[in-house]
Amino acid sequence: MHYSGAVYRPPSEARSLIVQCTLGCSHNKCAFCSMYKDKKFSINPIEQVISDLDEARAYGRYIEKIFLADGDALILPMDYLLTVLDYIRDHFPTCKRVAAYATTKAIMRKTDEELRTLREHGLGIVYIGLESGNEELLKKFCKGVTAEEIVLNAIRCKQAGIATSVTAINGMAGANGDWQAHAIDTAKAVSRMNPDYIAFLTLRVYSGTPLHDWIASGEFKMMEPPELMRETRLFLEHIDSEGSVFRSNHASNYLPLGGTLNRDREALIHTIDEALDGKVRLRRAVELGL
Repeated sequence: MHYSGAVYRPPSEARSLIVQCTLGCSHNKCAFCSMYKDKKFSINPIEQVISDLDEARAYGRYIEKIFLADGDALILPMDYLLTVLDYIRDHFPTCKRVAAYATTKAIMRKTDEELRTLREHGLGIVYIGLESGNEELLKKFCKGVTAEEIVLNAIRCKQAGIATSVTAINGMAGANGDWQAHAIDTAKAVSRMNPDYIAFLTLRVYSGTPLHDWIASGEFKMMEPPELMRETRLFLEHIDSEGSVFRSNHASNYLPLGGTLNRDREALIHTIDEALDGKVRLRRAVELGL
């Protein structure tokens, strides 16, 4: 298998075969992200991808899921994507799901018919970074799209039959920012998308990012665990996304949470209240690798 640079995938793709169709991210400007700074965005030759799939098949292992890396495989032309999807369908009979990260700009480049075609050829789920439903925060962190654009294009994927997993970031407004607006606006945006999965991560700081510089200059102050939990509580109070699987159990989260909305909302809020009262143990910073 050919891999270039660091390779990232969502936690739920831990057991997936990872095939590197692109290198890096087509946007690669988000102020909090350091994931693809070691490489310039480019497209791997289709022949290499097919060769990698052949090599993986030769191992003879049971492959149930395949993840198309790197940061934005959906940006690929339709003929490229369909060639890969059809090859997977024809040569990996045990594969039940093909997944990819999808930036909003990449989704916007696909028509509704093209999205339906991708689903028909095997694209089962896309991972979409909302980060925040607050327009000012998206501008500050150089997301490159508006909350409205993210919402509408996530809905388009869902209407095409492609499952959606949406990421939001706890603590993105900072302790010295309007965290209430972040929580409420994000809850409203996610409610409109009604994604299959919601991943609520916690903001982390990486050297070499604008966020790191903001903190060093005092412009931005990271939130402490109690503040993060209160923000999560406010988010849950305002969300209405029936059937969405909610997870806040990433390695970055101090308080692991999980449930299905809206059914488990009150139980999730109760757990947060218990943690704020000191009755539930939080992960320590050292456990989170901070």
